[in-house]
Amino acid sequence: MSVSTTSLKTPGLEAVKKKTWLHAHKWLLLRRFSQIFILSLFLLGPVTGIWLVKGNMSSSLTLDVLSLTDPFVFIQSLLSGHIAETTAIVGALIVLGFYALVGGRVYCSWVCPINIVTDTADWFYRKLNIKSPVHFSKNNRYALLAAIAVATPVSGIMLWELVNPVTMLQRELVFSMGFSWLLVLAIFIVDAFISRRTWCGRFCPMGAFYSLLGRFSLIRVNALNRNACNDCMDCYVVCPEPQVIKPVLKKGDDLNPVILAGNCTNCGRCIDVCSEDVFSLGIRSANFSDVTK
Repeated sequence: MSVSTTSLKTPGLEAVKKKTWLHAHKWLLLRRFSQIFILSLFLLGPVTGIWLVKGNMSSSLTLDVLSLTDPFVFIQSLLSGHIAETTAIVGALIVLGFYALVGGRVYCSWVCPINIVTDTADWFYRKLNIKSPVHFSKNNRYALLAAIAVATPVSGIMLWELVNPVTMLQRELVFSMGFSWLLVLAIFIVDAFISRRTWCGRFCPMGAFYSLLGRFSLIRVNALNRNACNDCMDCYVVCPEPQVIKPVLKKGDDLNPVILAGNCTNCGRCIDVCSEDVFSLGIRSANFSDVTK
């Protein structure tokens, strides 16, 4: 089924009419608050001298007590030949456990500040009704992840951290070095005018890593009310990984109404824009088999 031009530009119009604007944007607003709040915690120390959180999103220390380490960065550190300290190991296990519970790609939609850039780019893409002939495979991100896993031990350097746009953006906001903005701008331009959802959906190795972890998480988006679906397609328009939706909307008791695909980011936008309240957030049920890939 094709998506209408009107729906592509302004998904969620019916949801706004039925649920009010606030309820039709609830999860989006919560995500923006989460992303800005987390980023602000890291910027608070350098800007004001109040160090609630030290470090960056790769490795941090909160209130001089809680050590947190990004698992993806931690694995790179091990592959590059560094000997892990106890605090780094504990920090990585804490973060790993958290994302194993709530969904690995929750990092992408609720924490990563680059998501704000790519979501804004997608808004421009839809509003301008761009029809790009350029398409990249979603498997590119896994190929890049594999390349990092091979190149890191060979070089002995955490290569990804040299070009990680999240790290570079935070460094730019603190030191205003100027060059990091070029990478962020490039991501925006490609996503907005060349190929839709390219960075997060096709190339980001962090998203690929967390999608592997996300396959086992407990908190899931479900379509338990899928019989109410009116085929408006708004959920497909706003979903950053729309391929995860189709399997759960098909009718039939033998099909799983819970999105178990690792690439679901639990962003909640499908819940926002659905005027029929087909989707909701819940706990994974052991009675459902994993039919999404």
